[in-house]
Amino acid sequence: MVFEILAKPIDKIKADLTVVFVVDKNLKHKFIKDAKIFKFLGFDGVGSCLVQESKTLYIGLKTLEYEQLRLAGAKAYEIIKNLDVKSVKLNSYLAGCDKMSFQSIVEGFVLGSYEFNRYKEKKESCKLKNVTFSTDEFYGKEIDLQKAQIGLNNAQIIANATNFTKDIVNEIPEIYTPLKMAQDAQNLAKELKNVTCKVYDEKFLQKEKMNAFLAVNRASCHPPRLIHLIYKPKNAKKRIIFVGKGLTYDSGGLSLKPADYMCTMKADKSGAAAALGIIKGVSEMELPFEVHAILGATENMIGGNAYKPDDVLISRSGVSIEIKNTDAEGRLVLADCLSYAQDFKPDLLIDMATLTGACVVGVGEYTSGLMGVNDELKEEFHKCVKISGELTTPLYFNEHLKELIKSPIADVSNAASSRYGGAITAGLFLEKFIKDEYKDKWMHQDIAGPAFVQKAWGYNQAGASGAGVRMNLYYLNALAKEMK
Repeated sequence: MVFEILAKPIDKIKADLTVVFVVDKNLKHKFIKDAKIFKFLGFDGVGSCLVQESKTLYIGLKTLEYEQLRLAGAKAYEIIKNLDVKSVKLNSYLAGCDKMSFQSIVEGFVLGSYEFNRYKEKKESCKLKNVTFSTDEFYGKEIDLQKAQIGLNNAQIIANATNFTKDIVNEIPEIYTPLKMAQDAQNLAKELKNVTCKVYDEKFLQKEKMNAFLAVNRASCHPPRLIHLIYKPKNAKKRIIFVGKGLTYDSGGLSLKPADYMCTMKADKSGAAAALGIIKGVSEMELPFEVHAILGATENMIGGNAYKPDDVLISRSGVSIEIKNTDAEGRLVLADCLSYAQDFKPDLLIDMATLTGACVVGVGEYTSGLMGVNDELKEEFHKCVKISGELTTPLYFNEHLKELIKSPIADVSNAASSRYGGAITAGLFLEKFIKDEYKDKWMHQDIAGPAFVQKAWGYNQAGASGAGVRMNLYYLNALAKEMK
């Protein structure tokens, strides 16, 4: 889709269909031309209404807010994709900031347009090609065209990066192995400006004494890969490192998952996939930071040489780990990857992972948990990214829960002695591998809930949502503004 803004009244713009957002059931606005037949059609400003005679689609908004604009854009696309429509036109809707208002609507259209259909025999394609905004503002305010255009550009970069991540997460495990993830990372680096990629094999992992990472991979026929992308613009103001859990498939290992719980485990690579999407977005937005994406890519499988409950692993950092459950494998991969990441002296260190079902139980399917030692960092991030539409909630460490991951024979256990507080005890496990000088600069994001949901929600289709991409790009964009 091509998005543009024309400095023309909406009546002067040619298009196959007009889209009108009805705000707070206001059916008497001057741009609403079909109010007389709404009663007959059963439209009261809630939901949607397509009037064929005037070729107008009405979409109801609860309030004029950014997230409502995203939802309205996605809802409009959902209806339009089934019509013989190549072009649509809209008024401008300002929910405060001109840039964010346009950005939100376009994000809604692009996020709502995503479809993973590569394995379907019949692939239906939407005919919509052009979306044009008029400078006629729904409430008569003057528009800053320069800011509005920035919003259009940012929206397409951020939403496309999110959809790129969805493709990776949705891809099947037969195809998407650690080697495939490495290949995708290398191809992405070739396409992007100021991005380089290095891929390290099992020999490198052995040299680096990444024994926890290697143990998880041991029973897989697909070799592991440590993938390191770097976006490095001139005069970078900070070094920010994202570490992503890249379990391309997780059977649970010898602590085997029940059959029903295996069916979505292709999504256990969501953290690494999000890091790839973030690198894509950062490069295309030309943000003024040196940004690293470090991905631990492996499978967790079963076999005669699989790592076992009761094993003790010596991690890269020298911390010994007693294995109580081989299905608590993501934290083992992250432990070694976080150790490696700290060698590059980050100003901010963020890991992303579908780490615990406990986080989903605690905060629901749609929300990511934010953890770390620095409560101020978590609160700042949570407050800053609300505007992105991604839902987050800070979760807090406490000394009592640390008792649950103590081991009588090693420095730490990979599974807690109680099932309560599982998301936080997993975060506390990761903290064990963060050096003192980086504890205040580190944040753990458990995206297990929203990364893959088996039913459509909001502007997200069933399956992958690209969790982590938008919120982190919004956060980096906000940091860039602060530093101007």
